[in-house]
Amino acid sequence: MQPFDPWDRLQSFIYFLNRWLQRNWQPLLFLFGTYVPLAIFAVLAMQIWQLEGGLSWDVAIMQTIHAKTNPMLDRIVPIWTQFGTRWGVFPASALIAVGLLYARRWRFLTYWLITVSGCGLINHVAKLWLHRVRPSLWEYPPVPEFSFPSGHAMASMGFVAALIVLTWNTNWRIWVWLLGGFFVVTIGLTRLYLGVHYPSDILAGWMLSIAWAIGVSLIVKPLIVKPLSSNQSSNQTSTSPSPQSSCSASPPVSTKI
Repeated sequence: MQPFDPWDRLQSFIYFLNRWLQRNWQPLLFLFGTYVPLAIFAVLAMQIWQLEGGLSWDVAIMQTIHAKTNPMLDRIVPIWTQFGTRWGVFPASALIAVGLLYARRWRFLTYWLITVSGCGLINHVAKLWLHRVRPSLWEYPPVPEFSFPSGHAMASMGFVAALIVLTWNTNWRIWVWLLGGFFVVTIGLTRLYLGVHYPSDILAGWMLSIAWAIGVSLIVKPLIVKPLSSNQSSNQTSTSPSPQSSCSASPPVSTKI
C-alpha cells in the first residue's frame, strides 16, 4: 500500500478541476457572468419599483461620501466624471471601432459595436421604464434624466467589460483589469460625490453592463466563429491530398490566395 502523499492528491485535484473547468466554462460563465448580475439587477429594480426615493443604505452611503467633500475634489470630480461618457468612453469606443475596422477584425468589431451601443440603448429603456427620480439630498445643477440605472456606470463598465473580452487571450488582459477597474470605480464614485445618483443606481448599471457584455460574447461570437471554422475545415478537407496522390512525388499545390 502506497503512503498517503498530500502533494500528489493536491496535484490530482488541480488537474481534475482544470479539466472540469475547460469542459464547463461556458455554463459557468453564463451563470456568474450573466445570470447572477441580471438577478442582482432584478432585485434592485423590484425594490426601486415598490419604493420611492433612495433605499436605506443608499442614503447612508451618500451622506458618508458627501461628508468627505473638499475644495480640491469639488474641482476635479466634475471634470473626471465626464470621462465616463462624452470625454472618454464615447471617443475611445469610436477609436477602437475604427481600429478594428482597419485591422479587419470583423468578429471583434461586431461584438464591440453590439456591446457598446447596446449598453446605451438598454440604459435609456430601463430609465424610461422605472423612471426613478434623481436624489436631491444637496444642491447641485439638475440633470434632466431619470436616475436608475446610472448611464455613466453602464457606459464605463460596458466599455471595460467589452475590452476585457477582446484582450482576454493577450498580455494586455491584466492591465485592462487593473486600469479598467480603477476607471469604473472612480467614475461611479464621482456620480455619488456629485449627488446625481444613488449607490443602487451605480450597482444596477454595473450589473446590467456585465450581464450584457458577457451574454453578447457567448451568443454573438460562436455564431460568427463557427461558420468560419467550418468553411476552413471544408477547405482543408477539399484540398487535402488523397492516399494515392500522397504517394506520388509531385509537390503540393498551394491554395493560398
